[in-house]
Amino acid sequence: MSGTRRMRRVPGSVGALLLTITLAGVVACGAQQPEPSATVFDDWVSQAPATTNTAPKDAVALSVGDERHSDGVVAAGAGDAVYNYAPTLLAEDGQVRMWWCSQYTSASPAGDDILYAVADDVDGPYHGPEKSAPAAVLSGNQGAFDAVHTCDPSVIEVGGTYYMYYTGSAGERTHGNAIGLVTSKDGVHWKRADAGDAIVGPAHDEHRDNDYGAGQPAAVYLDGWFYLMFTDTTGADAGWNGAGQFVLRSTDPAFQREVQALGNDGFEPVSGTDARRGESVVDAFSVDLMWVDVLQAFAIAHETEDGTTFTFYNRDFSRQPYKPVSVPGKWKEGPGILRQPHGHAPISQDEPCGRVPLDVVRATTIGEGDAPTALRHFGVDVTGVDGCESEESVLGVYQGVSMPSPVRTMDLVADGALVRVERRSVAELLADRVVHERPEALDEVSVSARVPAGAPVLRTQDGEVGLLLDDTLWPVRGVDATELAERNDSPLRRVSSRQWAEYPTGATLG
Repeated sequence: MSGTRRMRRVPGSVGALLLTITLAGVVACGAQQPEPSATVFDDWVSQAPATTNTAPKDAVALSVGDERHSDGVVAAGAGDAVYNYAPTLLAEDGQVRMWWCSQYTSASPAGDDILYAVADDVDGPYHGPEKSAPAAVLSGNQGAFDAVHTCDPSVIEVGGTYYMYYTGSAGERTHGNAIGLVTSKDGVHWKRADAGDAIVGPAHDEHRDNDYGAGQPAAVYLDGWFYLMFTDTTGADAGWNGAGQFVLRSTDPAFQREVQALGNDGFEPVSGTDARRGESVVDAFSVDLMWVDVLQAFAIAHETEDGTTFTFYNRDFSRQPYKPVSVPGKWKEGPGILRQPHGHAPISQDEPCGRVPLDVVRATTIGEGDAPTALRHFGVDVTGVDGCESEESVLGVYQGVSMPSPVRTMDLVADGALVRVERRSVAELLADRVVHERPEALDEVSVSARVPAGAPVLRTQDGEVGLLLDDTLWPVRGVDATELAERNDSPLRRVSSRQWAEYPTGATLG
């Protein structure tokens, strides 16, 4: 199977119109199409190219084990939301947060909506606020590029702001698709960026019968860069049916400046996001992306005949350092990888430096036929590497982790910086996780800042919180300012947003 997106019914009058469209053109948001007969559908996908890339002979073969899957459905929309697909997941603050695509007729306008729910672990069950049904948190924006359909979310959190990249469409397939951006402080209430306009559209390098356009984004934040991988069926290096994944990066989350595109010679500066799509990293639709600190590699998840295949690339996408691995099991729609807030791989609880959990949630059918679809979990672990050999890799692996320091204090790794915290209770408040053993590679890392007892805690009227360390402001995410001040015996100072912005800033803690 190629990893081509399966076909769904479109609600309302749009669905009636699409019944006349041939299979050659993938339609509105999420590659949405009317359901053809089984014979036509099978004939079409059987001609699609294979999506498992051939790794070079010197690529490392990873060991795969601990295969797992949920006992059944972990999440679905309520009531009439019979199609549930294209999830994105974040492991954050001891919970798993998931956004995905469905259709609520109660939402306005009628079309694809993005739903949200949370669970205690990846196996669910997922629920909306106050244990309610999953809620629609993003729907169409009348008169804009995403007037009818919003779908295919990819969510990351950077510096206390959540960024959701998504596919939008104004309606029937002739409108095509483009990629939009919304931002949030809580992951629930979203505000459209760039005046509600699309931030990435089709490049129109080549004309094909497939006029899907640009969509299905997957975002990662790494070393100050926002990476965005996406489908563009008009790209020069797309397959005959439009399959292909292209990569842009920018220091600007909205990709309005300092944009670089991945081409035949690596990343190069371009004038805008519509630059020629000259290098596809995997021949597939509907994929997800994460950075794996243990492997120092990007991992691209895409559907193949046996399940979800992970293809690995080095930092500049110039080679594949590891052979692909597979997460087996049935599927109907593309995968969402369980990731940390920056889009990085979760840390193994048992072997942080030598084991990588690969967990995906993907749509499967309930019973016979092509619908309805709901979300299930599948996963494996990969081993066979030492991911803490270098300073760079150990700081990535231990992101958000606190542990004893050599001088009877606590060390915290935050955004590539090693911070020494005097009080254990404060380190526990700022860390995602506390471990008892310290990796030797951290002994070679310089301490970037120290948090002594009594260091001032700053808070703005907008609720921003930070620690003032040697006249540098270190923002603190997800921590109550009063509790932080009490644990550290610190003065709590209220400052204006203007005063806050005047301080030089360090890494984000918490």
